[in-house]
Amino acid sequence: MLTIKETETALNAILEVMEEALLAEDKVQITGFGTFDIKKQSEREGRNPRTGEQIHIQASRNATFTPSLVLKKKLNNK
Repeated sequence: MLTIKETETALNAILEVMEEALLAEDKVQITGFGTFDIKKQSEREGRNPRTGEQIHIQASRNATFTPSLVLKKKLNNK
């Protein structure tokens, strides 16, 4: 059994590797849990909801998570 400190160290190491993979735009797949991926959003024009003024929205990258079928089934008690 691991101590709390050992568990924290292991979890931080895993999260660091996942972060590095996502920064390199690689998928991170955890079997039976799901997949973390990067979604690119291109530049676009938008509107300020308060003023209605047209604004420019810069391109961005966002992390996304897709649960596995196993996890979906567990969440829905199937």
